[in-house]
Amino acid sequence: MLDQGAPPQDPGQTAAPASPGIGARLMRRKPVERLVAEGGQGEGGSLRRTLGLWQLTMISIGATLGTGIFVVLGEAVPKAGPAVTLAFVIAGLTALFSALSYAELAGSIPVSGSSYSYAYATMGELIAWICGWCLVLEYGVSVAAVAVGWGEYLNELLDGTIGVTIPAALSAPPGDGGMFNLPALIVVLLAMAFLLGGARESARANTVMVIVKIAALVMFCAIGVQGFRSGNYENFMPLGMAGVSAAGATLFFSYIGFDAASTAGEEAKNAQRDLPRAIMLSLVVVTALYVLVAAVAVGAKPWQNFTDSEAALAQIMREVTGQTFWGTLLAFCAVIAIASVVLTVLYGQTRILFAMSRDGLVPKVFAKVHPKTGAPRANTLIVSLFCGVLAAAIPLGHLADATSIGTLFAFALVNVAVVVLRRTKPDMPRTFRVPLSPVLPALGFAFCVWMMGSLSTVTWVVFGVWMAAGLVFYFVYGFRRSRLAPSEK
Repeated sequence: MLDQGAPPQDPGQTAAPASPGIGARLMRRKPVERLVAEGGQGEGGSLRRTLGLWQLTMISIGATLGTGIFVVLGEAVPKAGPAVTLAFVIAGLTALFSALSYAELAGSIPVSGSSYSYAYATMGELIAWICGWCLVLEYGVSVAAVAVGWGEYLNELLDGTIGVTIPAALSAPPGDGGMFNLPALIVVLLAMAFLLGGARESARANTVMVIVKIAALVMFCAIGVQGFRSGNYENFMPLGMAGVSAAGATLFFSYIGFDAASTAGEEAKNAQRDLPRAIMLSLVVVTALYVLVAAVAVGAKPWQNFTDSEAALAQIMREVTGQTFWGTLLAFCAVIAIASVVLTVLYGQTRILFAMSRDGLVPKVFAKVHPKTGAPRANTLIVSLFCGVLAAAIPLGHLADATSIGTLFAFALVNVAVVVLRRTKPDMPRTFRVPLSPVLPALGFAFCVWMMGSLSTVTWVVFGVWMAAGLVFYFVYGFRRSRLAPSEK
């Protein structure tokens, strides 16, 4: 029966297609083929493919190795006791499951956006935005957190060489006994200078710094084992599994860098072959060194005597040898090593914002590429200044936990994305495949959720506020300016 109230329709007139509802628009996906086709293209120029397997692996190691050992170990030991070594293993296992998913997706979708782009292709724009917003928290805040630790080791170095230190007012943020953390700002600005020179030059500097940091940790183990006391391990888990879980959640901060290689997808010479290899190789090297150094550190110093100092390893070296020389040497190596973490994580942050800007979800300025260097110059300047000010003003502990929760959330989404892509594009070429899928991605997702639950209530509140701010920005700016939106008008 015809609707009597409806106006008559002209037979020669074609009905206009219905506009997609808001739900469909929030779930709009960017095809994998389009993601790959747009790879490298920015405003006014393009990124350059200059990185091979060696450089990609060094970027991944550079962003990961050092953060937990040089910076967060002093905070994790009081939570878990000697079982901090087990906490490193649990955090590494959680990272491994997610690394397998990252490796498959990086080989299939070799673009700069990392897990943001993977979510865009599999779960839609809103989830992609949430993931990208978590990555902004993960990378941007971790740069600031590591820069804070760099200042601690710089003071150790200055004290051991010329007998002076930077006054607390200028070397600690408000809340930690100071007014402004000048060293943290300085190291971010130094990293910015390298990044402005281009990806190849930054990779070369990072490779040198990674070699120095590996040598420093091997040196620590060789000397620290001389003070090893088996009695320090008698009560292995004094605070129970809850303490191990809490320490593992904090130490997961140590593993955030392994996915940095995936942000270089548009600057890799052979991304589909080299990205999966770089991710897996770096995670194996980093986990082995973390567990070894943590075991030696606790064996050389009773866990009750650990403080939350970010320069814990240098202190152990001095106590074992009774000399300031070795602690000073380690502090020198740590100054270089932690600088490489700042450099590579800052690199990852700029490339993620580059991808989000190209999709229209953040302002176009982040996708502008300098024609001579092939680097997103304005992007690098903005991000570096923001992270530098953050590092100078916020205490380390709050930064590390906030970074961990953002990382875990993004990793959980990557484990979901690899399963979704298997179902939606089963015949898509893959240079690496997660074994036992979907079992291992499901375990990766479960581990991430479990470790998120181990973080403090304050951290969850901070995360909730951050996500609320991100959703407001998306609906005010990104939702309407998305490059997928015009096709639906």
